[in-house]
Amino acid sequence: MKLIDRYVGKEILLTATFAIAVLSLVLVLGNVFKQLLDLLVNHDVPLEYILAFIGYILPFSLTFTIPWGFLTAVLLVFGKMSAENELIALRANGISVPRVCLAVFALALVSCGICLWINVDVAPRAQEQMKSALFHIATSNPIAMFGSDQVIDEFPGKKIYVEKKEGTELQDILMYDLNDKDDPLSVVHARRGQLQADLEGKQQILLHLTDARYEQHDSAEPNNLMKVRQGITMDKVDLPISLKELYEKNQRRRGLSQMTLSELVKTKNAHDQTAARTEVNKRFSFALASFAFALIGVPLAITAHRKETSIGFLFSLIVAFVYFFFIQAADWVHNNPKAHPEILIWMPNIIFIGLGSYLFWKLSKK
Repeated sequence: MKLIDRYVGKEILLTATFAIAVLSLVLVLGNVFKQLLDLLVNHDVPLEYILAFIGYILPFSLTFTIPWGFLTAVLLVFGKMSAENELIALRANGISVPRVCLAVFALALVSCGICLWINVDVAPRAQEQMKSALFHIATSNPIAMFGSDQVIDEFPGKKIYVEKKEGTELQDILMYDLNDKDDPLSVVHARRGQLQADLEGKQQILLHLTDARYEQHDSAEPNNLMKVRQGITMDKVDLPISLKELYEKNQRRRGLSQMTLSELVKTKNAHDQTAARTEVNKRFSFALASFAFALIGVPLAITAHRKETSIGFLFSLIVAFVYFFFIQAADWVHNNPKAHPEILIWMPNIIFIGLGSYLFWKLSKK
């Protein structure tokens, strides 16, 4: 019996490792291009930053790829064993399907433990470090944050549009000062400008404007164009843009995925409590995905009775899509307490474990 456990366990482990590696590579590269494309184009990003970013995004990718890779391994290994009549031979020797799957469920529990550790501890810290790394790359050369035909809204209380940029030279600039509701309080339009960064001293960007025109909006009705007052015209003017406020904004703006369990539980804002509870349940629910996939994967692979790799990947894609669709549906309503997203997030596990248990029970009776 130990020989069977070693054989099945080895096949599942090797296939799952390969599948996780391939899936993680695809997701990591996709996120690298998504997050770093603008920085790679506009910044001279050192290689060590790119490697660090890959290390930060990998734990987040593993929360998806470990269960998905394990499901793929189960479908491929048991599909092959079924097609080559290995399971029939084992049954003929008095070994039941549940006994053959003992190593599978043992590995599934190990996978659940690893996923729980990543979801609860590793991934949130990696997300926080990745955010800080991206922010550092962008602000290490803040002039590169400005681009041609782009709206720059990273700076608190400001929105800047530049029609054309060549080096540090700007043309046709519009800079809005905004209130807390993002309504314009004042607008400065300049035909030309030049950027100068002061990172060591006052931590600011100096915008040297030429041929500038100023207009003031009414503070009570900022969107009422009838109350806009034209201001002075300036041949030359220097406008400072604080980087310190940008740093402070970055520290305050933390997503749920970057928060620890204790921070999520202690959330005070009533509007955010439902989203925080959903995030907590999501992390624990995700950890059970490998076990749910093992239950549904074994009977599905044996019933299909096919050893082709393409069929196994197709089944894994369908099952994973259905599972993650429920997770995404809960994310869509995570701020709506009436939809009970903290309960909805458990639905894929309940459905897959229930259906998998039924199919497994029917299979064991044959």
